[in-house]
Amino acid sequence: MTAPTTAPTTAPTTAPMAEDQTKASGPAETLADAPTSHIAELRERIDEIDASIISLWQERATLSREVGATRVASGGTRLVLSREGEILDRFRAALGPDGTQLGLLILRAGRGPL
Repeated sequence: MTAPTTAPTTAPTTAPMAEDQTKASGPAETLADAPTSHIAELRERIDEIDASIISLWQERATLSREVGATRVASGGTRLVLSREGEILDRFRAALGPDGTQLGLLILRAGRGPL
C-alpha cells in the first residue's frame, strides 16, 4: 500500500512576514518613544522646579534686604555674622560642601557682597 501523495501546500511568505513586521515594529516604536516622552515629562517638571526656585530666591533676597535695612535704620549692623553662620551650617548639613557654596550665594543675593 502506498500512501496517497498530495501536493505540498506552501503559504505565501510575504503576507505573514509583513504582518509579523508590523507587529514587531509597533511595540518597538512605542518603546523607542517612551524614553523620549519620559524625558520630556521630567524636563517639564525640572523647568517648573527651576521657576519655583527663582521665585523663592527673589522673595528671599527681598526679605533679607528688608531685614538689613530695618536693622541699620534701628542702629544695628548691616549683617549679623552669627545668623549667617547658622544659615551656612543648615545648608551644609542638608547638602554637603555644595550646600555651603549655595548658602553663600543666597546670602550674597540678600545682603550684597561683603
